[in-house]
Amino acid sequence: MAHTIEVAKSGRATCRACRQTISKDELRFGAEAPNAFGDAGAPSYMWHHMKCGATKHPDEFRDALKSYVGDVPEREELERVLAEAEAKKPPPYPHGDRAPTGRAKCLACGEAIPKGALRVAIEREIERGMTVTKGAGYLHPACAAAHVEANGSSHEALTTALRENTRSLSEDDLDELFATV
Repeated sequence: MAHTIEVAKSGRATCRACRQTISKDELRFGAEAPNAFGDAGAPSYMWHHMKCGATKHPDEFRDALKSYVGDVPEREELERVLAEAEAKKPPPYPHGDRAPTGRAKCLACGEAIPKGALRVAIEREIERGMTVTKGAGYLHPACAAAHVEANGSSHEALTTALRENTRSLSEDDLDELFATV
């Protein structure tokens, strides 16, 4: 999808993040969305203030900012907001971390993952009534390889992805994780 940055043509648009009006002639970010009226050829945009767009959609905003040829006021501030938003963004799946609570259960064995224990987070599909969404699922490190292999991936692919995606663990924690995966 082609996200855009442009000067607001009127003062009628409302920011989708903060719900405040975007003033006429103010620079705004548009995240392209499927057209709700069925016209597949015409794009539809969810408009945001520049800082709101950088916070809510950092990847899309960065791409739009690179392709925008005009002058962007407060560009340094926007870069700072982008960096903060990207730092808060969760890492891609699969990744390793420590359980912040003791509420999660291992998808493979069904046992609770104790608070502070190492775990492997994977993406899974969650059925909610008539819809299916994606969300995190957790595994004990010892259960992770067998679970991933049963679902069509390899142990090597799992360890490679864990190395690339894990951000919050120290080197000692990583060594402990890979000793049990």
